[in-house]
Amino acid sequence: MSHTLHRRGTEENLQQDYVVFAMTAKGFNEVNSKHALKDFLRILAKYDNTVNLGDMKTGGQYLVSREQIIENVQDTSIVHAVFTDREQVKAALKELKEAELGVSVIVSGIVEHVQEACQGAGIDRHTVEYSVGIRGKLAKLPEDEILEITTMCGHGMVSQHLVRQMVLDVKRGRRSSKEAGELLATPCVCGVFNPRRAQALLDELVELWCFDEI
Repeated sequence: MSHTLHRRGTEENLQQDYVVFAMTAKGFNEVNSKHALKDFLRILAKYDNTVNLGDMKTGGQYLVSREQIIENVQDTSIVHAVFTDREQVKAALKELKEAELGVSVIVSGIVEHVQEACQGAGIDRHTVEYSVGIRGKLAKLPEDEILEITTMCGHGMVSQHLVRQMVLDVKRGRRSSKEAGELLATPCVCGVFNPRRAQALLDELVELWCFDEI
């Protein structure tokens, strides 16, 4: 199961949110795989719609530099890049196919759009995973608008309370929505959080939500 599988949102706002990541299979192709994983990140980092980059071992680009992330990649790393443009996802997949790195590549996004990107890159899709939603005491969940932001961190490291604070800060002019989106990306150590989508969602919330002054 992918930790990027459960992103919430509408078809419209998910059209600017694609996670491309690579990992090895323990006991099969893990040994000396760090070179392939570094090449994977170097390829994806070239695209101007790559808005986040990361490695679960080191962190995302809002914690450390891209250069540090790539340099610190290990055989056991799982590496990620976040795109906002489907055409660039297609171009990146085509380049990854030609590179023949020998590692598994996963793309998270709207299924039909990912399928189109794969076909455009000349790739036969191997497997599809679907999120079946959330079960349990749903009343304990925050509002859907908050979940659209917090679920961009697959390990749940972005707090709903931080999101609310960012909405309040933007409303009060303490920071821009761009700054708030990037700050929200820092707790997501994998580097799969999409700060540009977060910025757009914050802009919507700032217009719609009201806060009581204390």
